[in-house]
Amino acid sequence: MHVFVTGGTGTIGSAVVAELLGNGHTVLALARSDSSAHTLESAGARVLRGDLADLGVLRSGAAQCDGVISLAFGRDYSSPDALAQAITEESAALATLGQELVGSDRPIVTVSGTPWVPGRASVEADPLPTDGPVGGRGRSVNALLSLASQGVRSTAVRMPRTVHNEGKGGFAGLLTDQARRTGVAGYPGDGTQRWPAVHALDAAVLFRLALESAPAGTPWHAVADEGDTVRDIATTIGRRLGLPVEAVPQEDFGPFGPIFAMDQPASSAHTRDALGWRPTHSSLLEDLENIQP
Repeated sequence: MHVFVTGGTGTIGSAVVAELLGNGHTVLALARSDSSAHTLESAGARVLRGDLADLGVLRSGAAQCDGVISLAFGRDYSSPDALAQAITEESAALATLGQELVGSDRPIVTVSGTPWVPGRASVEADPLPTDGPVGGRGRSVNALLSLASQGVRSTAVRMPRTVHNEGKGGFAGLLTDQARRTGVAGYPGDGTQRWPAVHALDAAVLFRLALESAPAGTPWHAVADEGDTVRDIATTIGRRLGLPVEAVPQEDFGPFGPIFAMDQPASSAHTRDALGWRPTHSSLLEDLENIQP
């Protein structure tokens, strides 16, 4: 299959590109800079130059390929306005890609987060939130999945709070970055809230499986660790960086503060049973041992 990939140089995207190429697929990847283009070409992908906001370029990429994996998302989370802008841009991109595939029965796999459900681990059948700081992502993913009725094999891989590789990435990576800046390995609340996690290389396998065989209109959970407590995550970060571990106000984490403070474990039992996905790489707490002072 010839696959159009956006976001192909990120933590998830670079693993997805390698997974596709290593399993007989070819890749056309969106690149917004010379450095991204070089990275993608070195990996073995063809490059289409453009930005996520270049909707004409996105249509062209989708038109040239047998399927699409949409991973690109803005990098500025410094304020609520910046996060909202990234969500708006992603929503327009998904709508454009989906419309290009209408009536073709070609697959498109997008990315979202696992939902949170009070008192238990969320499952694939649980709906995405459509309000709150990231509610716009839920609405755009739901709209894409609804294109299943219009001849699009649309699916969504829901990612846990931390997608990690070599001790970097996801919410745990943001905690590490914050610890380096402030000199404290901080966590919001009492630290008993749980975050699910997955290794990027395991997540990449699930994106390939969804592209190849998942039924239209279906969500899947890329969850390897159902839920590590945030205090355990911060404790590991603090030990690796030689910093004190303390509770800090959730406001210190900017627009992600309310999300960081939530208990949000997630299950992938259905995904494993239905698609045969089996995570094999290190857990989050094991991978955080790669953090260097």
